[in-house]
Amino acid sequence: MSRKWVEKEGLRWVDNQIVTREQYNQIVSLYDDKKHAIGVLPVLGSILVGLGILSFVAANWQDIPQLARLFMIAVLMIAFYAGGETLLRKGHDKLGTALIALGLITFGSGIILTGQMFHLMAYDSTSFIVWGTVGILLTYLYRSRFLYLISLLIFTITQWYSSVSMDHFSFIAFAIMVIGLGYYSWKQKSALLVWCFSLSYILQSLMLVVLMDWKFFWFFVPIMALYTVGDYLKERSGGYALQSVPLIAAFVFNVFVVLLYDELNANDLKELLPDNYYFIGSLLLLFVVSVLGKIKNKRASSSFEWILVAPFAYLPSGAAMLYLLALFFFSFYVLWRGYIEEWRFKINFGTVLFICSTMVAYGKLTWAFMDKSLFFIIGGLLLLALSWFLNRRKKQFFEEGKGGNPT
Repeated sequence: MSRKWVEKEGLRWVDNQIVTREQYNQIVSLYDDKKHAIGVLPVLGSILVGLGILSFVAANWQDIPQLARLFMIAVLMIAFYAGGETLLRKGHDKLGTALIALGLITFGSGIILTGQMFHLMAYDSTSFIVWGTVGILLTYLYRSRFLYLISLLIFTITQWYSSVSMDHFSFIAFAIMVIGLGYYSWKQKSALLVWCFSLSYILQSLMLVVLMDWKFFWFFVPIMALYTVGDYLKERSGGYALQSVPLIAAFVFNVFVVLLYDELNANDLKELLPDNYYFIGSLLLLFVVSVLGKIKNKRASSSFEWILVAPFAYLPSGAAMLYLLALFFFSFYVLWRGYIEEWRFKINFGTVLFICSTMVAYGKLTWAFMDKSLFFIIGGLLLLALSWFLNRRKKQFFEEGKGGNPT
């Protein structure tokens, strides 16, 4: 919740005699933007210092004796860890965490530089896995979101490095990330951490499918497995954060299908389909488990979200049009649920999805025959009209005092 929103809404509370002017001032004082900005400075400073150390060492590495290199790495790492621990004990949480993060960065840099120094050949991503595991341990030790995000970034880079450089998907790294960081984000109940975890999970799932040369539709099995886990989380904001990224990934895929495939190249779309029944069986199993979780938590209506991953491509014709309809139905559903649940995030999310669906349909149906200048003019006017209408409806809804968090 931002200070500006509290200042604006708080005046209405005072006018409606919900709170007094003194209480309003006390509430506003709790949202100090200056404190927030100051808290960000150590994080930005630690990133800049880390980049500076890496660039300096890389530029002068060959001129430094080997023993001095090892000594320098050890001293820097110990100094950062010790300094961070000291500052944390004195109550300087932001600055202390920033130094701990620099210690973690130095540790990983030391692993890489030591391997180069002694010409050690890496046949897998073990060194990166060790680095990321240390990051997870530090995250649990200091309960830091910043360390969590750095550790998540390390594991994502580890998977990318293993896939690109070694043509190998590291299931060990993936399992450690899912168990270690997934459990932490669940325990902390932080929507930001869950969003970032979901994004990394989706990216690594994509790497897995591409690297293993599987049919692309297999991508929906791991991402919908993550979605299904969200159905069993009682805390709704965290569950929806876990499910939003898989839904966005499926939505983007449907957009590409609508724009790139039609009846003339339907066979190209079928090339993405698995040619066995394991895929359909896996998807049906996940669907059943997901629906059971939704029923258990009294969210059965959200089963409609599965329309985005319906394998319409198996049909002999009309797949692109069905994917387009799925985009519209899903967008309407999210908007409808947002207003029913009085949840600002879902209303905004549904608004964006509906506008995207409309523009995709407009481009698909008119690009081939309409004059291009007229195409962009009408498209722009349509977009402006939709934005005005939806924002007007949303404003009216919020002016009624609704649009908070999910129940």
